[in-house]
Amino acid sequence: MVRPIIPESLWTKCPQCNELQLARELKRCLKVCLKCGYHFRLTAPERIQLVLDAGTFQEYDRDLGCVSPFDTPEYKEKLLAARQATALNEAVITGEGAIMGRRVVIAALDIRFVMASMGMVVGEKIVRAIEAACVKRLPLVIFSASGGARMQEGVMSLLQMAKTSAALIALSRSGLLYVSVLTDPTTGGVSASFAFLGDIILAEPGALIGFAGPRVIEQTIRQKLPEGFQRAEFLCRHGFVDMVVPRPRLKATLGQILTLHQEEKSG
Repeated sequence: MVRPIIPESLWTKCPQCNELQLARELKRCLKVCLKCGYHFRLTAPERIQLVLDAGTFQEYDRDLGCVSPFDTPEYKEKLLAARQATALNEAVITGEGAIMGRRVVIAALDIRFVMASMGMVVGEKIVRAIEAACVKRLPLVIFSASGGARMQEGVMSLLQMAKTSAALIALSRSGLLYVSVLTDPTTGGVSASFAFLGDIILAEPGALIGFAGPRVIEQTIRQKLPEGFQRAEFLCRHGFVDMVVPRPRLKATLGQILTLHQEEKSG
């Protein structure tokens, strides 16, 4: 008897519990493991589709793409490969839409694009989104996921930390709400700038969040780190994150936050 060949693309193995699940079933469950609750990483388009009301998204700066400031062939090849693999021009998508009827400006980083590292164009797109929120008097929601600053762009990548932080100061002074959502992983220059500057900071379960990685820290301080160090739940217990929100409840939670903020302003 010849056994049927089942394409690997039909199944997805959970890296936490090793459970095999049908890919279509996993997608239906928002890419959350049915057995252990492990949250698979989402792309930026999937993030936006998850939380925004259908048909409300209007993208900003779609054609704004990255460049190689030092004319490095290897970096140009990496960017080209990332564009082809993701169909994106950069590691972040920005725009505006509605969450449960409330208009917001939104940004979502995509870990598939050079580990969602922050270079000049990522910083510029985020700043433009913040400025749009100021002009339109809308709340801002940013989904962070990043390996840090894009060092192929040298000091210009590091300047984006100050640039995005300064734009958020203007947003705060305008009395507008900024909700930061930390996803797996949020590290490096992104975690040291706009990711942790939210008025309210949410995180997905199990997300790795920090500046340097655990192994680097252990080697530096020569001490064993606590269990679960730099995971979302650990940071929540120690006051760095306001709430850890499972993905199926994320849209409702954001909607509630936006509603309460609007009611407070109206009152």
